[in-house]
Amino acid sequence: MKILITGASSGLGAELARQYASPTVELVLLARREQNLLSLKNELQNRCKSVETMAVDVTDFSLLQEKIKAMGYVDMVILNAGISLGHKGDIPTIEQFKNLFDVNVLANHAILEILLPLFREKRSGKIVFISSLASLFSMPTSKVYSSSKRALNAYAEGIRYKYKPHGVKVITILPGFIKSEMTDKNEFNMPFILQTQEGVARIKNAIEQGKEFYAFPLRFYLLIRTLNLLPSFIREKIIKRN
Repeated sequence: MKILITGASSGLGAELARQYASPTVELVLLARREQNLLSLKNELQNRCKSVETMAVDVTDFSLLQEKIKAMGYVDMVILNAGISLGHKGDIPTIEQFKNLFDVNVLANHAILEILLPLFREKRSGKIVFISSLASLFSMPTSKVYSSSKRALNAYAEGIRYKYKPHGVKVITILPGFIKSEMTDKNEFNMPFILQTQEGVARIKNAIEQGKEFYAFPLRFYLLIRTLNLLPSFIREKIIKRN
Protein backbone atom coordinates (compact mmCIF):
# COMPACT_ATOMS: atom_id res chain seq x y z
CA MET A 1 0.00 0.00 0.00
CA LYS A 2 1.26 3.46 -0.93
CA ILE A 3 0.31 6.31 1.43
CA LEU A 4 0.84 10.05 1.01
CA ILE A 5 0.86 12.04 4.27
CA THR A 6 0.96 15.84 4.18
CA GLY A 7 2.26 17.92 7.07
CA ALA A 8 4.53 14.97 7.87
CA SER A 9 7.49 16.83 9.35
CA SER A 10 6.13 16.94 12.92
CA GLY A 11 3.15 16.37 15.19
CA LEU A 12 0.27 14.28 13.93
CA GLY A 13 1.76 13.81 10.47
CA ALA A 14 5.05 12.43 11.73
CA GLU A 15 3.28 10.15 14.20
CA LEU A 16 0.92 8.92 11.46
CA ALA A 17 4.00 7.97 9.45
CA ARG A 18 5.43 6.09 12.41
CA GLN A 19 2.21 4.20 13.07
CA TYR A 20 1.71 3.27 9.40
CA ALA A 21 5.31 2.19 8.88
CA SER A 22 5.48 -1.52 7.98
CA PRO A 23 7.24 -3.78 5.45
CA THR A 24 4.24 -3.68 3.09
CA VAL A 25 3.82 0.11 3.08
CA GLU A 26 5.35 2.71 0.78
CA LEU A 27 5.31 6.08 2.54
CA VAL A 28 5.40 9.44 0.78
CA LEU A 29 6.05 12.18 3.32
CA LEU A 30 5.27 15.76 2.29
CA ALA A 31 6.05 18.90 4.27
CA ARG A 32 7.92 22.19 4.10
CA ARG A 33 10.82 21.37 6.45
CA GLU A 34 13.21 19.15 4.53
CA GLN A 35 15.57 18.36 7.41
CA ASN A 36 12.70 17.09 9.56
CA LEU A 37 11.52 14.90 6.69
CA LEU A 38 14.98 13.44 6.16
CA SER A 39 15.31 12.67 9.87
CA LEU A 40 11.95 10.89 9.81
CA LYS A 41 12.95 9.00 6.68
CA ASN A 42 16.13 7.78 8.38
CA GLU A 43 14.06 6.66 11.35
CA LEU A 44 11.52 4.72 9.29
CA GLN A 45 13.21 3.47 6.12
CA ASN A 46 14.20 0.11 7.62
CA ARG A 47 10.62 -0.47 8.75
CA CYS A 48 8.96 0.28 5.41
CA LYS A 49 8.98 -1.02 1.87
CA SER A 50 10.10 2.48 0.89
CA VAL A 51 10.06 6.06 2.19
CA GLU A 52 9.98 9.03 -0.18
CA THR A 53 10.11 12.67 0.92
CA MET A 54 8.73 15.77 -0.77
CA ALA A 55 9.99 19.07 0.62
CA VAL A 56 7.50 21.64 -0.62
CA ASP A 57 5.50 24.52 0.79
CA VAL A 58 1.89 23.50 0.13
CA THR A 59 0.98 27.10 -0.68
CA ASP A 60 3.23 26.91 -3.75
CA PHE A 61 0.42 25.28 -5.68
CA SER A 62 2.27 24.95 -9.00
CA LEU A 63 5.27 23.18 -7.46
CA LEU A 64 2.99 21.11 -5.24
CA GLN A 65 1.02 19.84 -8.24
CA GLU A 66 4.21 19.08 -10.17
CA LYS A 67 5.40 16.87 -7.33
CA ILE A 68 2.03 15.13 -6.98
CA LYS A 69 1.97 14.40 -10.72
CA ALA A 70 5.49 12.97 -10.55
CA MET A 71 4.50 10.79 -7.59
CA GLY A 72 1.78 8.96 -9.52
CA TYR A 73 -0.93 6.83 -7.96
CA VAL A 74 -1.28 6.31 -4.20
CA ASP A 75 -3.75 4.07 -2.40
CA MET A 76 -4.45 6.62 0.33
CA VAL A 77 -3.79 10.29 0.96
CA ILE A 78 -3.96 11.70 4.48
CA LEU A 79 -4.48 15.46 4.17
CA ASN A 80 -3.05 16.51 7.49
CA ALA A 81 -1.15 19.75 6.75
CA GLY A 82 -2.63 22.63 8.70
CA ILE A 83 -1.78 25.78 10.60
CA SER A 84 -3.47 28.06 13.11
CA LEU A 85 -2.99 31.63 14.24
CA GLY A 86 -3.13 30.68 17.90
CA HIS A 87 -5.87 31.82 20.25
CA LYS A 88 -5.57 35.59 20.20
CA GLY A 89 -8.25 38.23 20.08
CA ASP A 90 -6.39 40.28 17.48
CA ILE A 91 -7.87 40.99 14.07
CA PRO A 92 -5.79 38.93 11.63
CA THR A 93 -4.28 40.61 8.62
CA ILE A 94 -5.61 39.68 5.21
CA GLU A 95 -2.24 38.04 4.49
CA GLN A 96 -2.57 35.83 7.58
CA PHE A 97 -6.16 34.97 6.70
CA LYS A 98 -5.27 34.07 3.10
CA ASN A 99 -2.23 32.02 4.08
CA LEU A 100 -4.23 30.00 6.58
CA PHE A 101 -6.94 29.20 4.02
CA ASP A 102 -4.28 28.39 1.41
CA VAL A 103 -2.76 25.79 3.75
CA ASN A 104 -5.89 24.43 5.43
CA VAL A 105 -8.24 24.34 2.44
CA LEU A 106 -6.88 25.19 -1.00
CA ALA A 107 -3.73 23.05 -0.80
CA ASN A 108 -5.94 20.02 -0.30
CA HIS A 109 -7.79 20.76 -3.52
CA ALA A 110 -4.50 21.34 -5.35
CA ILE A 111 -3.52 17.78 -4.42
CA LEU A 112 -6.89 16.23 -5.15
CA GLU A 113 -7.19 17.95 -8.51
CA ILE A 114 -4.38 15.58 -9.54
CA LEU A 115 -5.34 12.48 -7.55
CA LEU A 116 -9.11 12.35 -7.99
CA PRO A 117 -9.02 11.48 -11.71
CA LEU A 118 -6.60 8.63 -10.90
CA PHE A 119 -8.84 7.37 -8.10
CA ARG A 120 -11.89 7.55 -10.35
CA GLU A 121 -10.12 5.73 -13.17
CA LYS A 122 -9.02 2.90 -10.89
CA ARG A 123 -12.31 2.95 -8.95
CA SER A 124 -10.38 2.89 -5.69
CA GLY A 125 -8.49 5.18 -3.34
CA LYS A 126 -8.96 6.59 0.11
CA ILE A 127 -8.93 10.28 1.07
CA VAL A 128 -8.58 11.26 4.73
CA PHE A 129 -9.24 14.86 5.73
CA ILE A 130 -7.86 15.91 9.11
CA SER A 131 -10.31 18.58 10.25
CA SER A 132 -10.99 19.63 13.87
CA LEU A 133 -13.69 19.82 16.52
CA ALA A 134 -13.08 23.57 16.24
CA SER A 135 -14.99 23.39 12.95
CA LEU A 136 -18.19 22.72 14.89
CA PHE A 137 -18.06 25.71 17.24
CA SER A 138 -16.29 28.96 16.54
CA MET A 139 -14.68 30.72 19.48
CA PRO A 140 -13.84 34.43 19.05
CA THR A 141 -10.14 33.66 19.40
CA SER A 142 -10.11 30.93 16.74
CA LYS A 143 -12.53 32.32 14.17
CA VAL A 144 -10.19 32.03 11.17
CA TYR A 145 -9.00 28.51 12.01
CA SER A 146 -12.55 27.35 12.78
CA SER A 147 -13.92 28.78 9.56
CA SER A 148 -11.18 27.11 7.51
CA LYS A 149 -11.91 23.72 9.05
CA ARG A 150 -15.65 24.21 8.60
CA ALA A 151 -14.99 24.94 4.93
CA LEU A 152 -12.88 21.78 4.78
CA ASN A 153 -15.78 19.74 6.20
CA ALA A 154 -18.11 21.06 3.51
CA TYR A 155 -15.56 20.35 0.79
CA ALA A 156 -14.97 16.81 2.07
CA GLU A 157 -18.72 16.15 2.19
CA GLY A 158 -19.11 17.21 -1.44
CA ILE A 159 -16.17 15.04 -2.53
CA ARG A 160 -17.68 12.09 -0.68
CA TYR A 161 -21.05 12.38 -2.41
CA LYS A 162 -19.44 12.89 -5.82
CA TYR A 163 -16.90 10.09 -5.77
CA LYS A 164 -18.40 7.39 -3.55
CA PRO A 165 -20.19 5.83 -6.56
CA HIS A 166 -16.75 5.56 -8.20
CA GLY A 167 -15.21 3.49 -5.42
CA VAL A 168 -13.45 6.35 -3.63
CA LYS A 169 -13.61 6.33 0.16
CA VAL A 170 -13.67 9.72 1.92
CA ILE A 171 -13.07 9.99 5.67
CA THR A 172 -13.30 13.18 7.73
CA ILE A 173 -11.55 13.17 11.11
CA LEU A 174 -12.38 15.83 13.72
CA PRO A 175 -9.89 15.64 16.60
CA GLY A 176 -10.01 17.72 19.71
CA PHE A 177 -6.77 18.87 21.32
CA ILE A 178 -3.81 16.58 20.63
CA LYS A 179 -0.32 17.46 21.82
CA SER A 180 1.65 18.89 18.90
CA GLU A 181 3.55 21.99 17.82
CA MET A 182 0.20 23.63 17.12
CA THR A 183 -1.24 23.00 20.57
CA ASP A 184 2.06 23.83 22.28
CA LYS A 185 1.37 27.48 21.36
CA ASN A 186 -1.84 27.55 23.41
CA GLU A 187 -1.57 29.31 26.76
CA PHE A 188 -4.70 27.90 28.36
CA ASN A 189 -5.88 24.62 29.81
CA MET A 190 -7.01 22.49 26.86
CA PRO A 191 -9.93 20.22 27.79
CA PHE A 192 -9.55 16.49 27.18
CA ILE A 193 -6.12 16.90 25.55
CA LEU A 194 -4.59 13.65 24.30
CA GLN A 195 -0.97 12.66 23.95
CA THR A 196 0.21 12.45 20.36
CA GLN A 197 0.51 8.66 20.17
CA GLU A 198 -2.94 8.07 21.63
CA GLY A 199 -4.61 10.67 19.44
CA VAL A 200 -3.01 9.33 16.27
CA ALA A 201 -3.83 5.73 17.25
CA ARG A 202 -7.51 6.75 17.40
CA ILE A 203 -7.24 8.40 13.99
CA LYS A 204 -5.59 5.32 12.48
CA ASN A 205 -8.21 3.04 14.01
CA ALA A 206 -11.04 5.15 12.56
CA ILE A 207 -9.40 5.04 9.13
CA GLU A 208 -8.97 1.27 9.28
CA GLN A 209 -12.60 0.86 10.33
CA GLY A 210 -13.65 2.95 7.33
CA LYS A 211 -15.62 5.51 9.32
CA GLU A 212 -16.79 8.34 7.07
CA PHE A 213 -16.94 10.77 10.01
CA TYR A 214 -15.10 10.47 13.29
CA ALA A 215 -15.08 13.16 15.99
CA PHE A 216 -13.21 12.65 19.28
CA PRO A 217 -12.79 12.66 22.24
CA LEU A 218 -16.45 11.70 22.56
CA ARG A 219 -17.11 13.77 25.70
CA PHE A 220 -15.71 16.89 24.03
CA TYR A 221 -17.72 16.25 20.87
CA LEU A 222 -20.94 15.75 22.84
CA LEU A 223 -20.27 18.93 24.81
CA ILE A 224 -19.94 20.91 21.59
CA ARG A 225 -23.05 19.31 20.14
CA THR A 226 -24.95 20.28 23.29
CA LEU A 227 -23.73 23.88 23.09
CA ASN A 228 -24.91 24.09 19.50
CA LEU A 229 -28.40 23.00 20.56
CA LEU A 230 -28.72 25.86 23.04
CA PRO A 231 -30.39 29.15 22.08
CA SER A 232 -27.90 31.65 20.70
CA PHE A 233 -28.25 34.08 23.62
CA ILE A 234 -27.29 31.32 26.08
CA ARG A 235 -24.30 30.31 23.96
CA GLU A 236 -23.22 33.93 23.91
CA LYS A 237 -23.36 34.18 27.69
CA ILE A 238 -21.28 31.02 28.04
CA ILE A 239 -18.67 32.35 25.59
CA LYS A 240 -18.43 35.70 27.41
CA ARG A 241 -17.68 33.89 30.68
CA ASN A 242 -14.69 32.09 29.14
